[in-house]
Amino acid sequence: MSTYFTNKVVAVTGGSEGIGKALVDALIGMGAKVATCSRNQDKLYDLQVKHSGAPLHTLVADVSNLNDCKNFINSTIATFGGIDILINNAGINIRGVLQDIEIEAVEKVMDINFYGTLYCTKLALNSIIERKGAIVGVSSVAGYRGLPGRSGYSASKFAMTGFLESLRTELIDAGVQVMWVCPGFTKSNIRHVPLISKGKLVQVSTEHEEKMMSSEECAEKIIKAIEKRKRTLVFTFADKRTILLNKLFPSLADKLVKKFFFRDGGLVR
Repeated sequence: MSTYFTNKVVAVTGGSEGIGKALVDALIGMGAKVATCSRNQDKLYDLQVKHSGAPLHTLVADVSNLNDCKNFINSTIATFGGIDILINNAGINIRGVLQDIEIEAVEKVMDINFYGTLYCTKLALNSIIERKGAIVGVSSVAGYRGLPGRSGYSASKFAMTGFLESLRTELIDAGVQVMWVCPGFTKSNIRHVPLISKGKLVQVSTEHEEKMMSSEECAEKIIKAIEKRKRTLVFTFADKRTILLNKLFPSLADKLVKKFFFRDGGLVR
Protein backbone atom coordinates (compact mmCIF):
# COMPACT_ATOMS: atom_id res chain seq x y z
CA MET A 1 0.00 0.00 0.00
CA SER A 2 1.21 3.49 -0.82
CA THR A 3 2.49 5.61 2.07
CA TYR A 4 1.95 8.90 0.19
CA PHE A 5 -0.96 9.99 2.40
CA THR A 6 0.47 8.80 5.72
CA ASN A 7 0.14 11.64 8.26
CA LYS A 8 -0.91 14.11 5.56
CA VAL A 9 -3.76 16.40 6.56
CA VAL A 10 -6.60 16.20 4.03
CA ALA A 11 -9.67 18.43 4.24
CA VAL A 12 -12.70 17.16 2.31
CA THR A 13 -15.86 19.24 1.96
CA GLY A 14 -19.17 17.39 1.73
CA GLY A 15 -17.77 14.24 3.31
CA SER A 16 -20.90 12.74 4.87
CA GLU A 17 -22.10 10.83 1.81
CA GLY A 18 -21.33 9.87 -1.79
CA ILE A 19 -17.88 10.54 -3.21
CA GLY A 20 -16.93 12.67 -0.21
CA LYS A 21 -17.64 9.89 2.29
CA ALA A 22 -15.79 7.38 0.10
CA LEU A 23 -12.79 9.73 0.08
CA VAL A 24 -12.89 10.07 3.87
CA ASP A 25 -13.10 6.29 4.36
CA ALA A 26 -10.27 5.57 1.91
CA LEU A 27 -7.94 8.31 3.16
CA ILE A 28 -8.28 7.28 6.80
CA GLY A 29 -7.45 3.73 5.69
CA MET A 30 -4.29 5.08 4.05
CA GLY A 31 -3.09 6.77 7.22
CA ALA A 32 -4.16 10.35 6.52
CA LYS A 33 -5.44 12.81 9.09
CA VAL A 34 -8.82 13.78 7.71
CA ALA A 35 -11.15 16.72 8.30
CA THR A 36 -14.58 16.92 6.73
CA CYS A 37 -17.67 19.07 6.90
CA SER A 38 -21.31 18.63 5.96
CA ARG A 39 -24.70 20.13 6.70
CA ASN A 40 -25.88 16.72 7.96
CA GLN A 41 -24.97 16.34 11.63
CA ASP A 42 -26.35 12.80 11.92
CA LYS A 43 -24.22 11.48 9.06
CA LEU A 44 -21.13 13.18 10.44
CA TYR A 45 -21.81 11.47 13.76
CA ASP A 46 -22.05 8.12 11.96
CA LEU A 47 -18.65 8.81 10.39
CA GLN A 48 -17.16 9.54 13.81
CA VAL A 49 -18.56 6.30 15.20
CA LYS A 50 -17.30 4.31 12.22
CA HIS A 51 -13.79 5.74 12.56
CA SER A 52 -13.65 5.95 16.35
CA GLY A 53 -10.05 6.45 17.43
CA ALA A 54 -8.91 7.58 13.98
CA PRO A 55 -7.54 11.09 13.33
CA LEU A 56 -10.86 12.45 12.02
CA HIS A 57 -12.14 15.97 12.60
CA THR A 58 -15.74 16.76 11.63
CA LEU A 59 -17.74 19.96 11.68
CA VAL A 60 -21.30 20.85 10.71
CA ALA A 61 -20.90 23.53 8.06
CA ASP A 62 -22.53 24.92 4.94
CA VAL A 63 -19.81 25.79 2.42
CA SER A 64 -21.99 28.53 0.91
CA ASN A 65 -21.55 30.39 4.21
CA LEU A 66 -18.18 32.17 4.54
CA ASN A 67 -18.18 32.03 8.34
CA ASP A 68 -18.87 28.29 8.29
CA CYS A 69 -15.93 27.84 5.91
CA LYS A 70 -13.71 29.91 8.22
CA ASN A 71 -14.72 27.71 11.16
CA PHE A 72 -14.03 24.53 9.20
CA ILE A 73 -10.63 25.53 7.83
CA ASN A 74 -9.45 27.24 11.04
CA SER A 75 -10.55 24.34 13.25
CA THR A 76 -8.82 21.87 10.94
CA ILE A 77 -5.56 23.82 11.17
CA ALA A 78 -5.95 24.11 14.94
CA THR A 79 -6.60 20.36 15.25
CA PHE A 80 -3.88 19.04 12.94
CA GLY A 81 -1.42 21.94 12.63
CA GLY A 82 -2.08 22.71 8.95
CA ILE A 83 -3.58 21.41 5.72
CA ASP A 84 -1.70 19.50 3.02
CA ILE A 85 -4.57 18.73 0.65
CA LEU A 86 -7.96 20.36 0.15
CA ILE A 87 -10.61 18.46 -1.81
CA ASN A 88 -13.53 20.71 -2.77
CA ASN A 89 -16.17 18.03 -3.13
CA ALA A 90 -19.36 19.61 -1.72
CA GLY A 91 -21.87 20.26 -4.46
CA ILE A 92 -25.50 20.20 -5.52
CA ASN A 93 -27.14 19.78 -8.90
CA ILE A 94 -29.97 21.60 -10.63
CA ARG A 95 -32.19 20.02 -13.27
CA GLY A 96 -34.66 21.76 -15.53
CA VAL A 97 -34.81 24.06 -18.53
CA LEU A 98 -34.12 27.72 -17.79
CA GLN A 99 -37.75 28.73 -18.47
CA ASP A 100 -38.82 26.59 -15.49
CA ILE A 101 -36.03 27.45 -13.03
CA GLU A 102 -36.13 30.26 -10.51
CA ILE A 103 -33.10 32.55 -10.25
CA GLU A 104 -32.84 31.73 -6.53
CA ALA A 105 -32.23 28.06 -7.36
CA VAL A 106 -29.32 28.93 -9.66
CA GLU A 107 -27.91 31.26 -7.00
CA LYS A 108 -28.02 28.42 -4.46
CA VAL A 109 -26.09 26.12 -6.80
CA MET A 110 -23.48 28.82 -7.48
CA ASP A 111 -23.15 29.54 -3.76
CA ILE A 112 -22.31 25.93 -2.94
CA ASN A 113 -20.48 24.70 -6.04
CA PHE A 114 -18.43 27.81 -6.83
CA TYR A 115 -18.33 30.07 -3.79
CA GLY A 116 -17.82 27.10 -1.47
CA THR A 117 -14.75 26.21 -3.50
CA LEU A 118 -13.54 29.81 -3.51
CA TYR A 119 -14.01 30.28 0.24
CA CYS A 120 -12.32 27.07 1.36
CA THR A 121 -9.46 27.40 -1.12
CA LYS A 122 -8.73 31.01 -0.16
CA LEU A 123 -8.81 30.22 3.55
CA ALA A 124 -6.59 27.13 3.30
CA LEU A 125 -4.22 28.54 0.66
CA ASN A 126 -1.37 29.79 2.85
CA SER A 127 -1.12 26.49 4.70
CA ILE A 128 -1.21 24.50 1.45
CA ILE A 129 1.49 26.70 -0.11
CA GLU A 130 3.66 26.30 2.98
CA ARG A 131 3.38 22.50 2.72
CA LYS A 132 3.58 22.40 -1.10
CA GLY A 133 0.33 20.51 -1.06
CA ALA A 134 -2.65 20.11 -3.36
CA ILE A 135 -6.00 21.72 -4.16
CA VAL A 136 -8.62 19.57 -5.87
CA GLY A 137 -12.03 20.43 -7.29
CA VAL A 138 -14.64 17.77 -8.03
CA SER A 139 -16.09 19.15 -11.24
CA SER A 140 -17.92 17.59 -14.19
CA VAL A 141 -17.99 17.40 -17.96
CA ALA A 142 -20.51 20.23 -17.44
CA GLY A 143 -17.48 22.38 -16.63
CA TYR A 144 -16.13 21.81 -20.15
CA ARG A 145 -19.33 21.70 -22.16
CA GLY A 146 -22.64 23.31 -21.21
CA LEU A 147 -25.37 20.70 -20.75
CA PRO A 148 -29.03 21.35 -21.61
CA GLY A 149 -31.28 21.09 -18.59
CA ARG A 150 -28.24 21.82 -16.43
CA SER A 151 -27.55 25.48 -17.25
CA GLY A 152 -27.11 26.56 -13.63
CA TYR A 153 -25.04 23.51 -12.76
CA SER A 154 -22.88 23.98 -15.87
CA ALA A 155 -22.30 27.63 -14.96
CA SER A 156 -21.13 26.65 -11.47
CA LYS A 157 -18.71 24.05 -12.83
CA PHE A 158 -17.34 26.37 -15.54
CA ALA A 159 -16.73 28.87 -12.75
CA MET A 160 -14.95 26.26 -10.64
CA THR A 161 -12.66 25.04 -13.42
CA GLY A 162 -11.86 28.58 -14.59
CA PHE A 163 -11.03 29.58 -11.03
CA LEU A 164 -8.79 26.55 -10.48
CA GLU A 165 -7.04 26.97 -13.83
CA SER A 166 -6.26 30.60 -12.99
CA LEU A 167 -5.03 29.60 -9.54
CA ARG A 168 -2.84 26.83 -10.95
CA THR A 169 -1.13 29.38 -13.20
CA GLU A 170 -0.62 31.75 -10.26
CA LEU A 171 0.99 28.95 -8.24
CA ILE A 172 3.08 27.44 -11.04
CA ASP A 173 6.33 28.16 -9.15
CA ALA A 174 5.01 27.40 -5.67
CA GLY A 175 5.11 23.59 -5.89
CA VAL A 176 1.34 23.31 -5.34
CA GLN A 177 -0.76 20.84 -7.32
CA VAL A 178 -4.07 22.27 -8.55
CA MET A 179 -6.35 19.72 -10.19
CA TRP A 180 -9.98 19.23 -11.08
CA VAL A 181 -11.63 15.89 -11.75
CA CYS A 182 -14.73 14.98 -13.79
CA PRO A 183 -16.32 11.75 -12.51
CA GLY A 184 -19.25 11.50 -14.94
CA PHE A 185 -22.54 9.85 -13.91
CA THR A 186 -21.94 8.30 -10.49
CA LYS A 187 -23.97 6.43 -7.89
CA SER A 188 -24.07 9.56 -5.75
CA ASN A 189 -26.73 11.52 -3.87
CA ILE A 190 -26.02 14.68 -5.92
CA ARG A 191 -27.71 12.93 -8.86
CA HIS A 192 -30.67 11.60 -6.86
CA VAL A 193 -31.64 14.92 -5.30
CA PRO A 194 -30.94 17.74 -7.74
CA LEU A 195 -32.66 21.07 -7.23
CA ILE A 196 -35.77 21.34 -9.34
CA SER A 197 -37.56 24.54 -10.43
CA LYS A 198 -37.90 26.75 -7.34
CA GLY A 199 -34.97 25.21 -5.52
CA LYS A 200 -36.73 22.41 -3.64
CA LEU A 201 -34.90 19.11 -3.30
CA VAL A 202 -36.77 16.43 -5.20
CA GLN A 203 -35.96 12.72 -5.33
CA VAL A 204 -35.24 11.76 -8.93
CA SER A 205 -33.12 9.17 -10.70
CA THR A 206 -33.19 8.91 -14.46
CA GLU A 207 -30.17 6.69 -15.04
CA HIS A 208 -29.59 2.95 -14.48
CA GLU A 209 -27.19 2.74 -11.54
CA GLU A 210 -25.78 -0.64 -12.52
CA LYS A 211 -24.03 1.06 -15.44
CA MET A 212 -22.43 3.71 -13.26
CA MET A 213 -19.20 4.00 -11.35
CA SER A 214 -19.54 3.68 -7.58
CA SER A 215 -18.50 6.42 -5.19
CA GLU A 216 -15.72 4.15 -3.94
CA GLU A 217 -14.33 3.70 -7.45
CA CYS A 218 -14.43 7.47 -7.98
CA ALA A 219 -12.61 8.07 -4.71
CA GLU A 220 -9.90 5.58 -5.66
CA LYS A 221 -9.30 7.32 -8.98
CA ILE A 222 -9.15 10.76 -7.34
CA ILE A 223 -6.68 9.54 -4.73
CA LYS A 224 -4.41 8.02 -7.39
CA ALA A 225 -4.54 11.25 -9.41
CA ILE A 226 -3.53 13.29 -6.35
CA GLU A 227 -0.61 10.97 -5.70
CA LYS A 228 0.51 11.31 -9.33
CA ARG A 229 0.16 15.13 -9.09
CA LYS A 230 -2.08 15.26 -12.16
CA ARG A 231 -3.54 18.49 -13.59
CA THR A 232 -6.93 17.13 -14.66
CA LEU A 233 -8.74 13.82 -14.70
CA VAL A 234 -11.74 13.01 -16.89
CA PHE A 235 -13.00 9.57 -15.88
CA THR A 236 -15.05 8.23 -18.75
CA PHE A 237 -14.44 7.70 -22.44
CA ALA A 238 -17.86 9.23 -23.19
CA ASP A 239 -16.93 12.47 -21.42
CA LYS A 240 -13.52 12.62 -23.10
CA ARG A 241 -15.26 12.14 -26.45
CA THR A 242 -17.78 14.89 -25.67
CA ILE A 243 -15.02 17.36 -24.73
CA LEU A 244 -13.03 16.59 -27.88
CA LEU A 245 -16.10 16.71 -30.12
CA ASN A 246 -17.10 20.06 -28.65
CA LYS A 247 -13.67 21.49 -29.50
CA LEU A 248 -13.52 20.13 -33.05
CA PHE A 249 -17.17 20.15 -34.15
CA PRO A 250 -19.17 22.40 -31.79
CA SER A 251 -22.33 22.53 -33.93
CA LEU A 252 -22.48 18.74 -34.15
CA ALA A 253 -21.84 18.52 -30.41
CA ASP A 254 -24.85 20.79 -29.79
CA LYS A 255 -27.13 18.42 -31.68
CA LEU A 256 -25.78 15.22 -30.15
CA VAL A 257 -25.84 16.54 -26.60
CA LYS A 258 -29.41 17.81 -27.06
CA LYS A 259 -30.44 14.38 -28.37
CA PHE A 260 -28.81 12.66 -25.38
CA PHE A 261 -30.60 14.77 -22.77
CA PHE A 262 -33.99 15.24 -24.45
CA ARG A 263 -36.52 12.77 -25.83
CA ASP A 264 -39.96 13.49 -27.27
CA GLY A 265 -39.53 17.13 -26.36
CA GLY A 266 -38.85 16.43 -22.68
CA LEU A 267 -35.78 16.31 -20.47
CA VAL A 268 -34.92 12.67 -19.69
CA ARG A 269 -31.52 12.99 -17.98
